[in-house]
Amino acid sequence: MTNLTNKTALVTGASRGIGRATARALAAAGARVIVHYGNAAAEAESLVAEIRGSGGKADAVSVDLTASDGAHKLAKEVRTLIGDRLDILVANAGVASSASIEDQTVAEFDRMFAVNVRAPFFLVQQLLPVLGEGSSVVLLSSLAARASVGVLPAYAATKGAIDTLVKHFGALLGPRGIRVNAVAPGVIDTDMSSFARSDEGRNFTLSIQALQRIGHADDVADVIAFLASDASRWVTGDTVQVGGGSKI
Repeated sequence: MTNLTNKTALVTGASRGIGRATARALAAAGARVIVHYGNAAAEAESLVAEIRGSGGKADAVSVDLTASDGAHKLAKEVRTLIGDRLDILVANAGVASSASIEDQTVAEFDRMFAVNVRAPFFLVQQLLPVLGEGSSVVLLSSLAARASVGVLPAYAATKGAIDTLVKHFGALLGPRGIRVNAVAPGVIDTDMSSFARSDEGRNFTLSIQALQRIGHADDVADVIAFLASDASRWVTGDTVQVGGGSKI
C-alpha cells in the first residue's frame, strides 16, 4: 500500500471518473484530499462524505476552470484550506469533444485549451509557494497525444501540450525537489469514453490493446498514487502510458 500519511493533496475534476478514483486512492493511502469540482456538487459532496466515513480527511472546493482566472481562484481557496504546504497536485480536470477539422468551433477549441492546458499551467504557477522539496505534480495526458484515435485533433493537441509541459516543468522544478510527471490513459470506462460501453466501441478498443479488457478508473488512479508517493522518488519529467498496451 502506498503510504501518504500526513500528506495533503489537491485533485482537480475529482467528482467523477479518474479524478474520483484518484481522490479515493490518495485518501486510502492516508492523504488529506481537496476535492475540486466544477458543477457536480452532489457527486463531490458524496465523495467527501465517503472519504470521511472511512476515516479519511477531505474537503470540497468548486471553481470554474474555464474562466481566465479559474486556476488563480482555486489556488487561493486551496491555500486558505491547507496552509503553507501542498504535497500532491493532480491536475486531472479535462474536457473533450470529437470534431473534424472542418467542424471544430473556436469556442470549443478554446474551452478545451482553457481547462486542459491553461488551468494546469497556472495551477502550478500559483501553487509554487506551497509546493516544495518532495512534492509531486501529476498531469493528465492521453493516448491521443501520441496516436491517432477517433476524430480528436484539437483535444489531442491539448494533451500533446501536456507532454511538453511535463518535460519543461520537470527540468525547471527539479532543483526545488518538486517532481512533475503525467499519466496517459488509453480508453477508460468513464463518461468521457462512454463509447466503449457499446459493442462496437468495446470491439474497437480491444482491437488496439495488448491487454484484452476495458480499462477502469482505478487502473489509472493506482499509477497516479504511485507517482504521488515517495516510491517514485527518482521519476520526473516522464509521461507514463496507462492504456493496457494501446497502439503498441
